[in-house]
Amino acid sequence: MFYSITNRPSRQSLHASAALDNAALQAFLESTFSVLKQEIPKPASADEEDNIFKLVLDVPGLTREQIAIAIEADVVRISSNADAPRKLNTAYRFPTEINAQNSSAKLENGVLTLSLGKQVLANKVVKLDIN
Repeated sequence: MFYSITNRPSRQSLHASAALDNAALQAFLESTFSVLKQEIPKPASADEEDNIFKLVLDVPGLTREQIAIAIEADVVRISSNADAPRKLNTAYRFPTEINAQNSSAKLENGVLTLSLGKQVLANKVVKLDIN
């Protein structure tokens, strides 16, 4: 058997180096993820009825020409154009897919109201005959 003598740092120096590493890591995370600190607009209200989801957002200072709404399956994305005085870029995921044909949006006095139709799932069961 071989033994080697090692110089082990004292417990105090271990804690000091861990604190330095944590400070460096914290600084890195803050600089890297500073975009995530921006406040995400929360809906003023979100309700679910039999066949629609109703989403109400406060968007003061934006006109209907400055707002873009995109529906993709169960995700609704709401964003503002580049020339808008206020930046808006958010997305909401719903429990079922959204039917774009049965959906509507209304902007009145800085309040955006979305009525999002639920997608009716068709029964796709196929009966197979036995020969």
